[in-house]
Amino acid sequence: MTRNEIAHSPKSSTDYSNHSPSTSSHQPLLADDVELDDEGQFWRATCGEENAVMEGEVDEGMIVVEGEETITTFVWKLVFAAALSGLLFGYDTAAISGVLVTINDDLGNVLTDWEKEAITSATTFGALLGGLLAGGLSDYTGRKLVIVLADIVFVLGSLVQAACHSVNIMISGRFVVGLGVGLASCIVPLYIGELAPSKTRGRLVTINAVVTTFGQVVAYGIGSILQHVPSGWRWIVGLGTFPAIVQLLFVGFLPESPRILLLRSDLHAAHQILSRVYPLATPHQIDRKLNIMRRSVEQSKELSRRTTFGEKLRSLIEIGGNRRALIIGCGLQISQQFSGFNTLMYYSATLFAVLGFRNATLVGMMVALINFAFTLVALKIVDPVGKRTTMLTTLPVMIVALIMVSFFLRVLTTTTGGVLVEGADYPMTISICVLFSMLVYVAGYATGLGNIPWQQGELFRLEVRGIGTSISTATCWTGNLIIAGTFLSLMNAITPSGAFGLYAFFCILSWLFCYYLYPETSGLSLEEVSCLFDHGFGVVESQRLRREKQEKSRLAEVDR
Repeated sequence: MTRNEIAHSPKSSTDYSNHSPSTSSHQPLLADDVELDDEGQFWRATCGEENAVMEGEVDEGMIVVEGEETITTFVWKLVFAAALSGLLFGYDTAAISGVLVTINDDLGNVLTDWEKEAITSATTFGALLGGLLAGGLSDYTGRKLVIVLADIVFVLGSLVQAACHSVNIMISGRFVVGLGVGLASCIVPLYIGELAPSKTRGRLVTINAVVTTFGQVVAYGIGSILQHVPSGWRWIVGLGTFPAIVQLLFVGFLPESPRILLLRSDLHAAHQILSRVYPLATPHQIDRKLNIMRRSVEQSKELSRRTTFGEKLRSLIEIGGNRRALIIGCGLQISQQFSGFNTLMYYSATLFAVLGFRNATLVGMMVALINFAFTLVALKIVDPVGKRTTMLTTLPVMIVALIMVSFFLRVLTTTTGGVLVEGADYPMTISICVLFSMLVYVAGYATGLGNIPWQQGELFRLEVRGIGTSISTATCWTGNLIIAGTFLSLMNAITPSGAFGLYAFFCILSWLFCYYLYPETSGLSLEEVSCLFDHGFGVVESQRLRREKQEKSRLAEVDR
């Protein structure tokens, strides 16, 4: 049956009058009270009666079980085990900053700006390709095996870097590491999102961002310790194998995503995993939740069976709901990269050395610490405050801070023709003002733009979730490639002040994008989110739906 046929056909003999939510109320149901009709469909009205049942998108989030809001020890363990990939990502991002200021002529010559940009951007190019491969590959092999592959690739790339003696081999090692980073950065947020209960998904996916920022702190700490050790940079890149090896040891204990298991028709394994995610739920409630998920997966599976990769790709563009989800996913990733944050991660030690700070890597560690601390803040506020509200609040902080950085750099470089000159005696007071402004900028970034775009998996329907996530991630790495490969040249072309002013302009565009197009997705199920895009971007509808769900949760608490 088509969506309209289902929506307008008479209901089966089962009486839904006491359970089915009205268009305005959107009342979540207890799993023990839910019935399925002969088509196995769950009657709901998330976005109006005409969309009560969507092909391939039955709303699992409408089935409430006991302990729905409880994050179990099992869930915490699997989230942190998976998030070790984030540690790899963060460590590599920050490690290169310390490497660039300590590598000297160990690769045969003192590195030129072009060689620094090539070494830095090689990882980004690898991550771009890895991100493109990850989604489709994980749909066939499962999310777990892609994480294993990412670890193996990362270990190989790190060893190549540690042993190399030429710029070209260093670039090759960085590229291999990038493949692993791209695979992991695409799949881990998706994997966590598919295992997490909808009411805590945002917080749990943010754990990956927290671990990523912790990896950056670790990298800066190790870099500052080894800064004056001969060939210490080899230890910096070589130690990157450690978290990958640890994750390889633990990955055997990670469960597969229940949605992947259902795609394989392994109902028993999926039931076991859901029972551990919701240990307070009764077996009957788990059966009901599993049944709803199974119907959704089966419909998506049937659709996937009838469509080729090219047709899936075309459906992302031609089907309005998919296209709008892709616009949001790619738009948020572009916003993240063009804010310029990764220039600080890649080049902060180089930049702070020119500004006159003695231990530039240690000063760069302050950037990583602020990033880590405010990512923890994001972990607490993303779900209660909402992703949209968080973005609209933190982007203005970033804009003001970037304007301050641009201003102070302009003042600082007045005596050197507007450009930064290594060895110049810049006033330390102004240099500290530049550093302070950067720290304010990082605080705003970490609270919102640094982690919210990585929750992109929730935007797409199951049948295009893999490819949609891959394209969004590839967009991220394309932007990263542009930023990483041009920063030093950009500062030479339009001055350091102009470069950070340009990033401020991009942040203004990002705020406008979020205000007009980005709906509120916090607290909504995966299926509710995809429903928002059926007839537009759902900005107003998403806020109404979130308010109604919050009110019903409040009333439920009062009734208890």
